[in-house]
Amino acid sequence: MEKTTTRPGRPKAQPVAKAQPEATQQEQVPFTSVTPKKPLPIKRKESVNQNSEFELIRKSGIIFMLPQKGITVYDESRDSVRELRYCPNEPSIWRDEQSENATRQSVIFRDGRIFVNKTQPNLRMFLDKHPYNQANGGNMFRLVDTKRDAEKELEKEFMLTDAVAMVRDKDIQDLLPVAIYFGVNINASVSDIRFNLLRIAKSKTKEFIESFDSPQVRTRSIIQQAADYQIIKLSNDAVKWFDSNSMIVSVPVGQEAIDVMSRFCLTEKGASVLSTLEERLERLA
Repeated sequence: MEKTTTRPGRPKAQPVAKAQPEATQQEQVPFTSVTPKKPLPIKRKESVNQNSEFELIRKSGIIFMLPQKGITVYDESRDSVRELRYCPNEPSIWRDEQSENATRQSVIFRDGRIFVNKTQPNLRMFLDKHPYNQANGGNMFRLVDTKRDAEKELEKEFMLTDAVAMVRDKDIQDLLPVAIYFGVNINASVSDIRFNLLRIAKSKTKEFIESFDSPQVRTRSIIQQAADYQIIKLSNDAVKWFDSNSMIVSVPVGQEAIDVMSRFCLTEKGASVLSTLEERLERLA
């Protein structure tokens, strides 16, 4: 009987378990949103300059000596006219309160300016009371208020920014009445109209901004358009209806017809004429 032998074979490969990916850091640590802290407020302390500076309104040479002899002003506390005099060693600026040995000292502006230290209260008071001071109605010198001047310049710059934004952002139909009021050619291209209005906004900033809410601007625009469309006639002596040649309002000698017509249309009597002009222009639109 034949004996069979079994040939040894390779062992069956065992299935290899797939390596599991390591958990990421985000999976290991749950994400939590952190609200950023508000920045700490920066502390500031506005400095106050206790010294004073005065400047001449109209410069007159390198050195200017402020008149003192016979300078009198009205003193409300005494209800009388008193003489001013600057004497550095005297506590008072009034001559009738100064000693017999008081020595007057010149008050000199150099290069149009004079600086008053906080240790010179009598000089500051003398300049404050002097009738040549602009604050007292004079036209010789004034107190330099840097804070007020800065605020004034800041307001001016902000106003200019607003005016430029109006030229850029407003619809052309909103700009046309203003353009007519300032004599800009509205038959030019839109870019030319905006450019010309931009020049006006820079040179007449306040007037330009106020013109958008001015009834005179709107009225003048309507009258000019009515003249362009031959609804009315503007002449040197009168404003008349174009079709009937009947007079609406007379124009005094030396005045502009459109100005007279604008004032007339803003009166109670001319309100009906303005309404008629608007209706006729709407039919032509």
